[in-house]
Amino acid sequence: MQRFELGISPCPNDTYIFYALANGKIDMPFSVDLFMADVEQLNARARKADIAATKLSVAAMVDALDNYILLRAGGALGYGCGPIMVARENACVSSLADARIAIPGRMTTANMLLSLHGVHKGERVEMVFDEVMPAVARGDVAAGVVIHEGRFTYAGYGLEKLFDLGKWWEDTTTLPIPLGAIAVRRDLGMETALALEDAIQRSLAFVQTHPTEARQWIKQHAQEMDDTVIDQHIATFVNNFSMELGQAGQDAIRILLEKAFEIAGRPMPELPLFVEG
Repeated sequence: MQRFELGISPCPNDTYIFYALANGKIDMPFSVDLFMADVEQLNARARKADIAATKLSVAAMVDALDNYILLRAGGALGYGCGPIMVARENACVSSLADARIAIPGRMTTANMLLSLHGVHKGERVEMVFDEVMPAVARGDVAAGVVIHEGRFTYAGYGLEKLFDLGKWWEDTTTLPIPLGAIAVRRDLGMETALALEDAIQRSLAFVQTHPTEARQWIKQHAQEMDDTVIDQHIATFVNNFSMELGQAGQDAIRILLEKAFEIAGRPMPELPLFVEG
């Protein structure tokens, strides 16, 4: 049986989707060694092509497309789930154009959206996503771009939302915001990629019918996140696009990547972007 490494984040949307796959609840024609890390660490590994399959930021495919192809299941995209910029009370967007702000990683879709929007031209300080809000609250940076559960918890740090980068994308394109996707290294072959896609879909279907069974595993990896935030997180980031991207999801990813390659000053490789079959 083929065995390979699979990277996911510890965020509740990933642990929810992958619970059955990672815990032997479904039959698979392969086995996986699970590697769990912050998405920017996963992006870095994909950039080096040293992991067989992984969740990554869609924007990170700019440096990974030569080596990876995307699955149509298991990703994170949708409406009302994009990154937001937060700051301390009484800040205004216009004052932040040249300010020092925190981002959750250079290769994240959040940082790409900030560049596409054009509101910020100043220094960007890279941090692990859960360090951004404390840094803003302390005054280490003037503002920060937050992702994941930060959408629900920023007020607890005394912060205010300045603008919603995801909503800006939705208003501009009418498409869902493509945050993350599952990428498989091309040298594993299409048969393996399709088998993993099928397993992810069955894993998600399993947890949707056995939601309480996965709860402890999700909480274990969510660390200090309380039940309410976990529920909000899953409800926001797991949706129909998680099971199947469909045409709208594929279009959103393709358009974001085209823009990302323009910013990088490189032509987008003429390679298949999504698995087929």
